[in-house]
Amino acid sequence: MKTTVALLLFLFHFAFVNAQELKLKAHKADALGGKAFANSIIDSNLSLVDRENIIYKEIKSGNIPDFLRKLKKVSYSSKINNQEYSIDFFVLPDYIAIGSNDDYMYMPMTPILAQRVANLLKCTLPTRKMVDLIYQNAIIKVEPQPIPPTKAMTTVPIFITHNELVKTQLIPYSTQHNNSELTAGNKKDVIISNKIYSEKTPKVVIYGWHKPDGKAIQPLYNKHTNTWADYSHGIRLIQNKIWVNGKRTTIAKVLADPILNQLLSDEGVIEKAYYPITEYK
Repeated sequence: MKTTVALLLFLFHFAFVNAQELKLKAHKADALGGKAFANSIIDSNLSLVDRENIIYKEIKSGNIPDFLRKLKKVSYSSKINNQEYSIDFFVLPDYIAIGSNDDYMYMPMTPILAQRVANLLKCTLPTRKMVDLIYQNAIIKVEPQPIPPTKAMTTVPIFITHNELVKTQLIPYSTQHNNSELTAGNKKDVIISNKIYSEKTPKVVIYGWHKPDGKAIQPLYNKHTNTWADYSHGIRLIQNKIWVNGKRTTIAKVLADPILNQLLSDEGVIEKAYYPITEYK
């Protein structure tokens, strides 16, 4: 009897750890598609704060593609002080987008909005080390498509242009992509880092956009203000709950731990694993 109970508990734990989904309202049949939503916020007279409030409400309403709802497990093992550790964390299969599987729009956003969305969905943003691990584990890897920098790179029309470039790249992988296979190479990541708080004014920290050879185009960079969001920025959320050696904990606890932080960070301890939700200035 005890053996049966133990087996059932193990199977339940295995199924639970391997079947995580984003906690969000169901997608409504009459929700705006990605193109229509992008056109609804394209007006250059729309302020950044108003644009981001509209984006937040759209995500909160459940208007994201179904392929983003099934989280993908990334597993990693490492030896620290001669002790073996394994860690499992769950990530969005692709970057945050609005719309449906057939009509979606990747949505660059400031870290102010990214943190609000992360809080809403009980998630966090990745560290630099996690971005590398995600790329290494990705099934779908596309080549970065940079657009020459101009003053327009933070505007919705350029967001749309880059969105179409990436979606064209993904056409050969459409079945896998719609089945929530882990996808990378299409955006830089907005990450959590000690560099968020190392300047006098709040900053966004970006990293990634890996090339096919596995090297990141964008080194860790924190010189943009926290109201900067250009076409290349992607928001990849990670579920707060993670498992270390089979025991549930949180990303924040691991990053604050003097030993375990090494599993997720190459910067040492990160005590503030979040962005400040400030005013838009």
